[in-house]
Amino acid sequence: MKTEWLLPPAQRTVPGLLRRQASAFGARACVTMPGAEWSHEDMAVVAARRGGALRAAGVEQGDRVAVMCGNRAEFLETVLGCGWIGAASVPINSASMGPQIQYLLADSGAKVLVIEEGFLETLDTADLAATALQAIWVVGSAAASTHGEVRVLEWPASGEAVEAAEVQASDTFAILYTSGTTGPSKGVLCPHAQFFWWGANSADVLGVGEDDVLCTTLPLFHINALNTFAQAAVAGCRVHFLERFSASGFWPAMARTGATVVYLLGAMVPILLAQAAGAHERDHRVRIGLGPGVPEAAGAAFSERSGVLLLEGYGSTETNFVIATALHSPRRGVMGWLRPGFDARVVDEADNQLPAGEAGELVLRADEPFAFASGYFGKPEKTVEAWRNLWFHTGDRVLREADGAFRFVDRIKDAIRRRGENISSWEVEQVLMAHPAVAAVAVFPVRSELAEDEVMAAVVLREDARTTPPELAAFCATRLPKFAIPRYVDLLAELPRTENGKVQKYKLRERGVPAGCWDRSAA
Repeated sequence: MKTEWLLPPAQRTVPGLLRRQASAFGARACVTMPGAEWSHEDMAVVAARRGGALRAAGVEQGDRVAVMCGNRAEFLETVLGCGWIGAASVPINSASMGPQIQYLLADSGAKVLVIEEGFLETLDTADLAATALQAIWVVGSAAASTHGEVRVLEWPASGEAVEAAEVQASDTFAILYTSGTTGPSKGVLCPHAQFFWWGANSADVLGVGEDDVLCTTLPLFHINALNTFAQAAVAGCRVHFLERFSASGFWPAMARTGATVVYLLGAMVPILLAQAAGAHERDHRVRIGLGPGVPEAAGAAFSERSGVLLLEGYGSTETNFVIATALHSPRRGVMGWLRPGFDARVVDEADNQLPAGEAGELVLRADEPFAFASGYFGKPEKTVEAWRNLWFHTGDRVLREADGAFRFVDRIKDAIRRRGENISSWEVEQVLMAHPAVAAVAVFPVRSELAEDEVMAAVVLREDARTTPPELAAFCATRLPKFAIPRYVDLLAELPRTENGKVQKYKLRERGVPAGCWDRSAA
């Protein structure tokens, strides 16, 4: 890692990073996104002025501000403005519906919600009286009004620039919600230093330099895209945030922006490969990409057609960029090798280290203070469970091979990952159990054609109740994000259970998708 990137420990904060980038890179272009063209020296001013607007609205150090927007300037302004004054931003997935939004607002105790106008109707099914919300700032045209007892205001103009708060590297920069596996989503407490290290580690893996142009279509409410800004800030280069992923528009967008580094998720690569091959796949400047979860064969085909090498890597909202391949890695098809500054073990159920070649749970820790998350907001028992024995337990089953490479096997946690989104099976089950005809349900992952998970629900109906799989999917559509709606619904007479009544989901997973099972995509 370049020594000039390594800020002193006390300056590994949003104010410290923005001040350093303004001083080091000045008028060099930094961010291009809908609604903004900012230089590196602009970023500290943007944060200070948005911080002023937040402070004028009563947001103080330690408060939380939720933000539900697409990839647009107001999102990044809010996040950096919060970091500047020592408040914590709470990004909300833009596909969330009323019940999920209500839970996230209530759980985080957010004082202000910044929301794009197009998402306002999702609040109609949220009980804001059950939250601590005091004001809603609408990005777009919105007349002043109220939502119950909560004031609804138009997104205020930037305030007067304020001095940065005395922020510590250990202070919470953001609370990022990650889907629970046996309960509701948990808010991950991401400190300022973790954000800095995400940027520095990612830039180091990708070999990012001042002349690079980063480009991502991934949503800013995820750590992958959010840390792309940190990469640009650390390395002094430029980043383009595009509004959304488009298979047909991807390569034209890369050519238009002059991108040299791109960011893809596993399912996106097979989708791009399904497009007709053509010269446009080589008409760009992209030299490298980050592609966690891309199947080995798909990665090789992508590189052959586009000339872009995709690097594999491993990290999570709770950790950092811990494991990665490199440009000259001896082989592909693995998660990669442990990066400097981190430690990793593969352990059994009692946390005993396993030998190379034997699969177990991946546990991690960092050398640098606060390079990992601090825990789960308001859930001390979950924090202790996840960080037991002073190692973060990932819930992922891996094995370490003889040369030190880590290979992913499967997930221990009962979570589902689809279209780059983590889905809580528990949350989907709660929605289905609210249907009056449903007596019992088990939600679990099955593999798709895109080498990712699809959501499957095994449903037992109440005696004498009548409903159909399409009706159950329609019921979910008004209560769940689109990506979480089950693709497969299988009506069963009973669920497989243990002697003490616990559902044996592994039997359902092993059974897979039976012939004749209802498939929403086919329907």
